[in-house]
Amino acid sequence: MRDRRGKIIYIGKATSLRKRVQSYFRASTWARADPKLRGLIRSVDDFDIVVLRNEAEALLTEGQLIKDYKPRYNVDLRDDKRFLMLRIDLVEPWPQFKAVRIRREDGAVYLGPYVNSVATRVAMDFVERKFGLRKCAPREPDATNHKHCINDIVRFCSAPCIGRITREAYLEKVMAACAFLRGETPVLLEALRANMEEAASLHRFEDAAALRDTWFMLREITQQRARVASTPAIKVEDAKAGLLGLQQALGLATPPHVIECYDISNISGTHSVASMVCAVEGIPSPHRYRHFRIRTVHQSDDPAMMAEVIRRRFERLQREGGRGPDLLVVDGGLSQLNAARGELMLLGITHVPVIGLAKRFEEIHVPGQTAPLRLSSDSKALYVLQRIRDEAHRFALAYHRRLRGRLLRESALDEIPGMGEKRKMSLLSHFGSVLRLQRASIEEIATVPGVSLSSAKTISEWLHKGESG
Repeated sequence: MRDRRGKIIYIGKATSLRKRVQSYFRASTWARADPKLRGLIRSVDDFDIVVLRNEAEALLTEGQLIKDYKPRYNVDLRDDKRFLMLRIDLVEPWPQFKAVRIRREDGAVYLGPYVNSVATRVAMDFVERKFGLRKCAPREPDATNHKHCINDIVRFCSAPCIGRITREAYLEKVMAACAFLRGETPVLLEALRANMEEAASLHRFEDAAALRDTWFMLREITQQRARVASTPAIKVEDAKAGLLGLQQALGLATPPHVIECYDISNISGTHSVASMVCAVEGIPSPHRYRHFRIRTVHQSDDPAMMAEVIRRRFERLQREGGRGPDLLVVDGGLSQLNAARGELMLLGITHVPVIGLAKRFEEIHVPGQTAPLRLSSDSKALYVLQRIRDEAHRFALAYHRRLRGRLLRESALDEIPGMGEKRKMSLLSHFGSVLRLQRASIEEIATVPGVSLSSAKTISEWLHKGESG
């Protein structure tokens, strides 16, 4: 709600805005309202409406808007209480999850924020137990700490303090836990539900009820992270209108017939990748999409990663004599935008307009403008940008998942007795992937130089371990 000067004086949410707004302007409300509410009703001159996908997202948005604008008639959430997030720092010797309420620029991985704090703590406890992550306080626990700890017995801790697991193997467990919390491994939820149904069928109803409650909370957490708004295919006429709208909104000389959008995907700098997707005349053009593996940035630093990708892309365009896009969009705010512009300036490229599209409130950051640009929610220009941004995010995330999955499968070879790095590389070079190696016969494996028939048998048995059970 805004006053006659346009200042925001109250922010609220409702599943039915019609009923909520009507309630303020009934005669009965005015008769029974306290002075503060009557003051609000007298001051309201205009409304802004933001439509969101669900109640959880509405609650998060309401809280953030109240913190940003501090409307005088809002009293809730003024204590600066923030929603819980899960933080894990992969630079630590033995990373562990912690529940926090403030996101800092410290290079750590932050998952959330989550609306349900109880579900958040249940999820943290679940991944600690499921993946054998430590819960103890010391930064580098040792055998002395283990003397007073039974977490490896009662919590299934992998006990790095006494050398039961290598740091590399421990980090793989951490990344698997992060993937679960991001909603990328629904098979674990399916297994939990199967356990619940089995307990119920055996009349162990208390166990089934406990599993049911855990399953509901974990599903809430993982679906909140995994939920991505699907964007329907854009129509040609809407695309043309959107390009004309972008020309006007950004002050371009001509409509941006070719748009490139860049996005970064990483887990705190681990297996970091980027995507470049392209839209021609406002329509995605998949044959122009490109993947990038980040080479020079080894920690979580999205602006630095964006700078590397822009530098590599446009250095190649210069070598090949390419013209480049009519508009360059980076997924992110001012930091990513400035990083991209800085690289273009170093390369002497000044003819390519660059903007940043921040997910929060869909703000458009334009060089030279002090305040971000906000287009109306029904703007076709904004729709074109959202469509290409979502496509860049999808493309980057898909590549990241595929790469991480391949690396995790390759690491499974390290567990085979007698497997050294040289033999591992020989096998991967010969078969191309762990999946093809798994499908090979013992005789085929034995044809690899340096692999005897007995070693081939061990490798085959290890890769098929547990399939018969």
